[in-house]
Amino acid sequence: MISLILALALSAAQEMPDMPDAETEVSEATTLPPEPQRDPVTGEVPVDPYEMSNANAGSKPFAGSGMRDAFHGQDGIRRVVNDMVDLSVEDPRISEVFVSHDLVRLRRTLFEQFCYILNAGCDYSGRDMVSSHKDLGLQIDDLNVLVENLQAAMAKEKISFAAQNRFLSKLAPMKRDVVTR
Repeated sequence: MISLILALALSAAQEMPDMPDAETEVSEATTLPPEPQRDPVTGEVPVDPYEMSNANAGSKPFAGSGMRDAFHGQDGIRRVVNDMVDLSVEDPRISEVFVSHDLVRLRRTLFEQFCYILNAGCDYSGRDMVSSHKDLGLQIDDLNVLVENLQAAMAKEKISFAAQNRFLSKLAPMKRDVVTR
């Protein structure tokens, strides 16, 4: 009788589909790439080394203090950058571009770039425009949406239309380095 029960149990076990055990599930879950380690001071994800230079900003700065003043100094520039990034992250037309970005680094380098170009006393420490945009696959429509969001951020900061246009004219030549498809 015991051998009959044992035989039935063995045959039932052979007919059952393979079920992963807890160890298998844990090991599969741990094969996902780890979350990148952020710098404890800056909160940024480290990047590969590159040569830092103000020339990487993509444009020479304005002369004098007029544009810096039109943008309300570094505080105003920071507000414009933060609003532009927030609008872009929330904009369904281009939000996917920002999904895997280090937004902490993006805000810092955009601030430095704008601050440098507006002659507001900053140096630019980011990568050049070609290498920083090469894997994004940006199209002209993406750039147009980004410019719309920048214009909205500048309008919110009450930057004159003339100053907005002067700034955009400094950024416009970067299109050939940013749009990759």
